[in-house]
Amino acid sequence: MLGHLLHQAGIDTIILETRSRPHIENRIRAGVLESRVVDALDDAGLGIRMHAQGLPHHGTGLLFGGQTHRIDFQALTGRSVMVYGQHEVVRDLVAARDASAQPLYFDCSDVTLEDTGTAPRLRFTHAGVANELEATLVAGCDGFHGICRGHVPHTAYDRIYPFGWLGILADAEPSAHELVYANHDRGFALLSMRSPTVQRMYLQCAPDEDPEAWSDDRIWSELSTRLATDGFELRTGRITQKGVTPMRSFVAAPMQHGHLFLAGDSAHIVPPTGAKGMNSAIADVLLLARAMQAWFARNDDTLLQTYSDTALRRVWKVQRFSWWMTTLFHRFDGANAFDRQVQQAELDYVTSSEAGARALAENYVGLPLT
Repeated sequence: MLGHLLHQAGIDTIILETRSRPHIENRIRAGVLESRVVDALDDAGLGIRMHAQGLPHHGTGLLFGGQTHRIDFQALTGRSVMVYGQHEVVRDLVAARDASAQPLYFDCSDVTLEDTGTAPRLRFTHAGVANELEATLVAGCDGFHGICRGHVPHTAYDRIYPFGWLGILADAEPSAHELVYANHDRGFALLSMRSPTVQRMYLQCAPDEDPEAWSDDRIWSELSTRLATDGFELRTGRITQKGVTPMRSFVAAPMQHGHLFLAGDSAHIVPPTGAKGMNSAIADVLLLARAMQAWFARNDDTLLQTYSDTALRRVWKVQRFSWWMTTLFHRFDGANAFDRQVQQAELDYVTSSEAGARALAENYVGLPLT
């Protein structure tokens, strides 16, 4: 997306991908877009398919004590979210890049980065040919396992959670019109969807759980138990994919060094409970695009110099919300009866207090960039 925004401003960019050109499939990926991310995709001319295929959600359900309580995003904030799969966003971005005729290289290997403090130099192999590129600025959007973070002297802040999510995709109509987050004695569950005919659902499990140990019958039975309320009917169907996602919070600070700037998973990751991973990456990119445009258009490096501080203020608020949602809904080994009652009291407060509900809604639909 950064390359698309800079291209719109007349700034030349090259994008390197160590992965192959994506084959779009029903992989388990993020799918909730914050309202400001929806606005940004619209402003960039990338919203046509999103509005045609996406599912606007004006609220969400919190299920505990056998009852579902709705948080009305629209009434509390005037905003909503869009359910539109991450793989679909990637498809739109790749199509826009292809249409621009600007360089986009997949399957790059032997990628190295030098002199990030003064005059960045990239070396990489593409289609069997060694390349060397001199860059003015480098955006390190290469993910948690990429090479860029290692070139930024940083402090790492990390938390690994003692559970994971067993996620499934199933050919079935959604069992609810909006997402439902469930707090149950047996553990967390999430009822979600990808389209009007595909459900995406999650169950709290051990982080090293073998997904093959979960038969279809076991999955549907456990989901039915954890999502049970009066009158609720879980719609089942053919499970097309299942996998386990570990849970982790991570931040690297600062997010810049010299002419190298980190964005997205290369600088921070969150547990998926608050639906913030992809949204946080796009928020970084929007901030970085503004800063780069100011530099190239007006030789003004003010926003570049303050990029890390500005991004991290928002990143830590997102981390707080994702941690809070995770601790609010999951069962922790070693928790005692007091801990459980406090967790239930917190849920009761959020769903019975307008102030508590608004705080959740404001964070869920997305905080301002700055």
